[in-house]
Amino acid sequence: MLIDFLEFITHEYFNVMFLSLNIFILIVLISSLIFVRDSRKRWNKVSDYLGDVTKTVDSVRYGNLTKKINKLDILDSHDLTESLNRMIETLKDREVMIDEFQKDLIKQNKILEQTVNSLSDGLMIVNENGEIYRANEKVTQWFEKNGKSLLGKSLYDYIEIPYPKSISHFNNDEIVIPTKRSSNFSASSVELNLEDKKERYMVIIRNITDQKELETLKEDFVATLTHDLKVPIIAETNMIDLFLNEKFGPINEKQKVALQNMQISNKELLELVQTVLETYKIGKISLYKENISLKNFINDIIEEMNPIAEKTKNKLDFILTRDICVYADKFQLKRVLKNLIQNAISYGRPKTPIEIKISEIPGYTVIKVKDHGEGISKENIDRIFNKYYSAARKFRKIGTGLGLFLALQIIKAHKGDLTVESEEGEFTEFCIKLPINYEQYSLPY
Repeated sequence: MLIDFLEFITHEYFNVMFLSLNIFILIVLISSLIFVRDSRKRWNKVSDYLGDVTKTVDSVRYGNLTKKINKLDILDSHDLTESLNRMIETLKDREVMIDEFQKDLIKQNKILEQTVNSLSDGLMIVNENGEIYRANEKVTQWFEKNGKSLLGKSLYDYIEIPYPKSISHFNNDEIVIPTKRSSNFSASSVELNLEDKKERYMVIIRNITDQKELETLKEDFVATLTHDLKVPIIAETNMIDLFLNEKFGPINEKQKVALQNMQISNKELLELVQTVLETYKIGKISLYKENISLKNFINDIIEEMNPIAEKTKNKLDFILTRDICVYADKFQLKRVLKNLIQNAISYGRPKTPIEIKISEIPGYTVIKVKDHGEGISKENIDRIFNKYYSAARKFRKIGTGLGLFLALQIIKAHKGDLTVESEEGEFTEFCIKLPINYEQYSLPY
């Protein structure tokens, strides 16, 4: 019985264990089924989310910034969704800004293009070989070509220059446009500094026909005027010479002095007329340089100017330590020095010395003319070399104001400089600086 009971108990125990195992397996299977189903749902959500992100990115890529990523109940997806949507909003704002900027840029470009096309000068953008990249309407009118037909063509096909010259060296050079041979033109160039570092130039073409005609009229007028003025002055001077030489009979001492004064006045008037002529021809000063010994050169000028200085009892003092040679135009330099000495006599105090001094500084020969007179005020010293400015008005004397202007131009033509220092009531000193050209001369000392 006991054995049967034990067998029963054992059998029941195994049944219970088997049942429990079956239940456990069933629970595991059910749990696995539930987990797999939930995982599939979660994967489907992730897949849908990634698909939404991909579609949105593609839309943004092709310029559609209205697309947004939908929010899904996926762990850790919220922050990513917000970041991507904010990025899209930022791109949309930037697109609006760029669109407004482009509109403004197009507007400014139209204004610039209209401005350039309204210019009276011709403008072109070319490379170093003269290939035309762009041209305004004035150029197309002068070249008688359509604007687009000029692009890529050579500038040299449409202009003629007197001598070969690269575009980079154009500087108000006169050119000929074959289609407008009756007009005069000049060309200048400006290099454009672009980021691509390619050589490009803006070529400016100007119609100088009116300017040339005006210059011709001016030269003709001045030449005619000065000629017409010089003829009676010279005739009068010749007549005075006849009277002084007593060709018409004897004259007394008073008559002789009066005629001599008239002769001096005529000479000054003739020089004044010549100065006016030279001033209008100032851009065409031709220099005929030679070696000049300043010692002999200035002594000759002093001898010529002494009679004028004696009238005001001024003494012309020539101060030098050794002779110095300069390479200059003798006639033009003489005109400058005579003008400076004449001014020193006119505006210096009577009975005071007028000093002419020569020296050297590195690279230059220096000639100074100093008087002891009224001086020049600080407000006027900067204007002393201006055209038509004259200190003569202050002292009620005759003067055109052309002398110092002309003197400065002559010295500049020598590549030198003319400056002035002055102290009111004390002195005025003009300083001529002429560059030393060691290759032109060798003077033994």
